[in-house]
Amino acid sequence: MDKILTSRRGPWVAGGLLGGIAVLLAYWGNPANMGFCAACFTRDIAGALGLHRAGAVQYLRPEIPAFILGSFASALFFREYSPRGGSSPAARFFLGVCAMFGALVFLGCPWRAYLRVAGGDWNALYGVAGLAAGVLIGIAFLWNGFSLGAAGRNPKASGLLMPLAALALLGLVFFPPLLGPSGPGPVFFSKEGPGSQHAPLLVSLAAGLLMGWLAQRSRFCTVGALRDLLMMREGHLFKGIVAFTAAAFTVNYALGQFHPGFEKQPIAHTQELWNFLGMVLSGLAFTLAGGCPGRQLSMAGEGDADAAVFVLGMLTGAALAHNFSAASSGAGVGPFGVPATVVGLVMCGLIGFGCREKAL
Repeated sequence: MDKILTSRRGPWVAGGLLGGIAVLLAYWGNPANMGFCAACFTRDIAGALGLHRAGAVQYLRPEIPAFILGSFASALFFREYSPRGGSSPAARFFLGVCAMFGALVFLGCPWRAYLRVAGGDWNALYGVAGLAAGVLIGIAFLWNGFSLGAAGRNPKASGLLMPLAALALLGLVFFPPLLGPSGPGPVFFSKEGPGSQHAPLLVSLAAGLLMGWLAQRSRFCTVGALRDLLMMREGHLFKGIVAFTAAAFTVNYALGQFHPGFEKQPIAHTQELWNFLGMVLSGLAFTLAGGCPGRQLSMAGEGDADAAVFVLGMLTGAALAHNFSAASSGAGVGPFGVPATVVGLVMCGLIGFGCREKAL
């Protein structure tokens, strides 16, 4: 199996398995069309830690820390654990913030965009188009000398920080502390809304570990796939997206979870322009940072401190998006979602123009 995952067939084999697992997680209790979403799940974790107080989206999703640990275990076992970092960490942090603002305006990361399409949510087609547009803008910066610099080798112990943080989060999931005999906090759990919907804990944990292992071995990346296809006409990674979406559609259809249309889709809105522009922002930020959120989580598990900084930027962005009413809901874009998207695009543009090794 490992030989398959690390071969040219790896992305589409891993993509098919990841898409199927994500849909099964929704069938087992995760929110509909959100079996696995790095953006939404990170947002829920931020809420559970009290970084925002949107009561409907607070849950310590075990899939995220388990994904990091699955990648860490895979990298360690196959001798690919390689602590590194120092490549423009501040820029990467703010790119993570921007990526999360865009994702929460659209309501999903690239993985969820394809899962929404596979579930029949045609609003997500605008998001997929926006993602491709954002990647194209990122490619224009890459062609004109954009670079965040080279990472250097770090002490081996430094690469353990994210896996240890993931273990700490899982500890809070299994043994949530309370300030008093009945709470509330310091860990918060939604009693209604998407945050209250989740698969059984051990199922989520096992799925996250498996998904992290698959992603690390195959280098599965939804943004890198589009970048390589559009920039170099290389479709090797893109086959993973096709397999991911096809498998998700097949399992959805078999389970009776395919409901095509624009209206009344779960955790989605019908404002086409901001579905598009939200993912333009995310696609641009992910391209400049070098990978989709799943790839960033996987690299953080491998010991990449720059990816870890990006993930922490996403966590911060999730908190800010809700605290400043920029996140969308089923009713539409939040009151400050439009200016947040514009500011995010400007910030990504400044990073793109400012971090060049040669002039335009």
